[in-house]
Amino acid sequence: MALIVQKFGGSSVKDAEHLRNVADIVTGTYKNGNDVVVVVSAQGDTTDDLIDKAKEINRNPSKREMDQLLTAGEQISASLLAMTIEDLGYPVVSLLGWQAGFSTSTAYGSARIKRVNPERIKAELSKRNIVVVTGFQGVNKYDDMTTLGRGGSDTSAVAIAASMHADLCQIYTDVDGVYTADPRKIPAARKLDVISYDEMLELATLGAQVLNNRSVEMAKKYHIELEVLSSLTRAKGTIVKEATNVEKMLISGVAKDENVARISVIGVPDKPGLAFRIFSKLAQKNVNVDIILQSIGRNGTKDISFTVEKDKMDATIELMQSYVETIGASSVVFDDDVAKVSIVGAGMESHPGVASDMFEALFEANVNIQMISTSEIKISVLIKKEDANKAVAAIHAKFFEQIGQ
Repeated sequence: MALIVQKFGGSSVKDAEHLRNVADIVTGTYKNGNDVVVVVSAQGDTTDDLIDKAKEINRNPSKREMDQLLTAGEQISASLLAMTIEDLGYPVVSLLGWQAGFSTSTAYGSARIKRVNPERIKAELSKRNIVVVTGFQGVNKYDDMTTLGRGGSDTSAVAIAASMHADLCQIYTDVDGVYTADPRKIPAARKLDVISYDEMLELATLGAQVLNNRSVEMAKKYHIELEVLSSLTRAKGTIVKEATNVEKMLISGVAKDENVARISVIGVPDKPGLAFRIFSKLAQKNVNVDIILQSIGRNGTKDISFTVEKDKMDATIELMQSYVETIGASSVVFDDDVAKVSIVGAGMESHPGVASDMFEALFEANVNIQMISTSEIKISVLIKKEDANKAVAAIHAKFFEQIGQ
């Protein structure tokens, strides 16, 4: 008998028909003799609908009250799924995040999990109950409900799997695995049987919306084997685990991220310490910086460009404009009509020429590169947003369709 954690996203539980389908999957796993813990997201567009309702009342509600509101979405899903499983004749109990032992930080809207005490879950499993847990939420030291931010239900599922040493954590989504590119945009995209934690983490961070990057980080840290699969097709999915054979595939995927903006600080005096001062200022305001480019000094100055998430752009511009005079720079310019396109693969570490192949594909597609960032297993480029889909298609064709990996 194994312990299996199964997470179902909003599209998998969006209505009665989909809830019955999920209940069938869960009870099938239970009938095979397994202990089952199920983590659910809010139904369909429930979270967005709740946000809209809040804005009808208050255009700028406090984050605490938003968390009090938004946690209701997962509570509805968990209760309805438990009722559906009950109707099939199986023992089941639903638990809110705090009942399931989730203690979090006090950062409303983007809380971090501090610990999970799974004693209540274990007690329910010992009674042979199926346990349904609300994802995306916990409770802080003030006994206030908190939410974990975007993709938080994935993180909830992996946290439960880690705290209980689960044999497998299955993430059910609206796609049947991890693909070499978005199959909705690239028909030739291939489903991967296996991908390493590091590759999946890079893809998640770089715009692939299959798994939340925090959940992958946690799975890697606690050696939790993940399986990404569809709740609709029931087909075998993609396993995410430690790398075993990095020689078989040069790259694992191509990702696109349009939630990006480029900020440039122009005319920075060409002397030591100013780059540190700029980026430490951003760090103090919790602004994550990705691609960085510094020009060669000219006439005693240089330009420093970097990318941030688009929703951080206005705050970053305001911060940098207030700081320009202090460091002796001349101005701040920005561009939010950009996108980041990346390739990821553990195999590129031992194969020269990957960058040149990627740049050749972009050249042949007449796509201009603005900035470049590299690591051992990824290469990212910043380009015009209008060129993003064309760039992904060209790069995918270069590495998967023409070479025939």
